[in-house]
Amino acid sequence: MLLAGCREMPRYFSGDETVARAGGRELRMRDVRRVIPQGLTGGDSAAYVKMYVDRWVRKQLKLQEAEILFSESAGDIDRMVEEYRQALLIRKLDQHYVDRSVDTVFTDDEIAAYYNAHKADFRLDRPIVKGRIVRLGLHYRQAAKLKSLMASGSAAQQQDFSDLCAKNDFAVNDFREQWIDFPEFLSYLPTLRSQNYDAMLATTAVQEMRDSHSQYYFQIDEVRREGEPIPLERLRPTIRRILFNRRQGEVIRRHEEELFDRASENGEVSVYGLEETDNEETK
Repeated sequence: MLLAGCREMPRYFSGDETVARAGGRELRMRDVRRVIPQGLTGGDSAAYVKMYVDRWVRKQLKLQEAEILFSESAGDIDRMVEEYRQALLIRKLDQHYVDRSVDTVFTDDEIAAYYNAHKADFRLDRPIVKGRIVRLGLHYRQAAKLKSLMASGSAAQQQDFSDLCAKNDFAVNDFREQWIDFPEFLSYLPTLRSQNYDAMLATTAVQEMRDSHSQYYFQIDEVRREGEPIPLERLRPTIRRILFNRRQGEVIRRHEEELFDRASENGEVSVYGLEETDNEETK
């Protein structure tokens, strides 16, 4: 980075003298050069160095004070640091074998099999629905026709419904191909938070509401109520994560067993005292 902009860098950047001392430590220019962002030149680089050195000095002073105040707990801190270092290394090792061995592809049959075996574990905490909502003007002359087309089971009349909505630029929220939380469905209608609308779930007929600006036709095609199993299509991402974690755990356990067995065969593992303990417990 320094070489790329050396013509515009301050000349003193080229040396390796001590830039600052604090807390029994020193900061050298080579250490500063490593952290200078690429593209900084001239006055900008000098300002950045000044800020960095100021932060470095404050950090060293705080570390020095902390080491004095907490010298009695230095052993605990060293132990925590070592445990953290070991945990990072083991996590990196596990991830190495996971990346190399875990198949991240799950078939529909695998996902469905897990869902069917654990369906009781996945329960809805609120109703969900499939349906659609159309908003139109209060005085639209063909409102009755639009409602009739919306309720029809004929593919041709459904196309007429879509064409009529498009022609008049009516807002249509279509949730027939996906489950949506019932409270979210209600948010597209002129509803009140203080009122209960569960009665709307009892019919698949086209229903209507209105406010001071518009009227709304809506139809709820399917309902899943609170306490019923969550539909599989809503759980696919969750089940994929569960199956991946299961495969990941199997890879890690298998590697641990292989590592232990190989080390035992090579005489690299010795465990003392457990045999006597087992014999005493047997007695």
